[in-house]
Amino acid sequence: MITHRLIAIQRNIEQACNKVGRDPASVRLLAVSKTFDAKAISEAKSLGICYFGENRVQEARDKVRAGVFEGATLCLIGHLQSNKASMAARIFDEVHSVDSPKIAQALSKFSLKYRRDPLSVYLQVNIAGDRNKHGCTPKEAYDLAKHILDLEGLRLAGLMTIVPYSQSPEDSRPHFRNLRLLRDDMLNAGIPADSLKELSMGMSSDYQVAIEEGATVIRLGTALFAPRQGTGQDLKAGPWNS
Repeated sequence: MITHRLIAIQRNIEQACNKVGRDPASVRLLAVSKTFDAKAISEAKSLGICYFGENRVQEARDKVRAGVFEGATLCLIGHLQSNKASMAARIFDEVHSVDSPKIAQALSKFSLKYRRDPLSVYLQVNIAGDRNKHGCTPKEAYDLAKHILDLEGLRLAGLMTIVPYSQSPEDSRPHFRNLRLLRDDMLNAGIPADSLKELSMGMSSDYQVAIEEGATVIRLGTALFAPRQGTGQDLKAGPWNS
């Protein structure tokens, strides 16, 4: 049951925070609901979870139309193509995968067209230089952040990364630390602190390490909802972004 998994997750969050002197309230759980049905999402909402992430725009659109996420905050955490920016700006409360000026400009255009308030976005950084992952390079991050700040209709909230999957959570630590250090460098270079409050990093297999390195948002799918059908996964979440 999700109840028992959530209790274990909350305990792990508290332990990781205590280890490094952080307040557990400084970490938000983003429930990755990709492929999970309305029943599972409803159960999560009944337990107080109100922050959800979807990878695919069309799947999220169908769930939104069915009222699945009513009363919750919905985030896009998967790669966004520019031809889906219009739909994304209308469906999602936050987009965590802005990795190019082209995507930022498209979201700005449609945010201004369809939304009352600015769309909250995260800058996705390919911190590990993994060819299989999306994201700007660390060297591009400052200029892209400045570009986002210059666009109307968007509000930069922080940085996001997806690191290579490993069976050892400790393998992720250097990447999480490097994202935090990149954030610090960007602050020192003049990016406003309000625009870099969030660090979205860590998934089901390594979220405790991510918290120890400063994560404010952890993205959990299988750890919360149980293995997806056909994946054979338990807490191993590399290929599934959760």
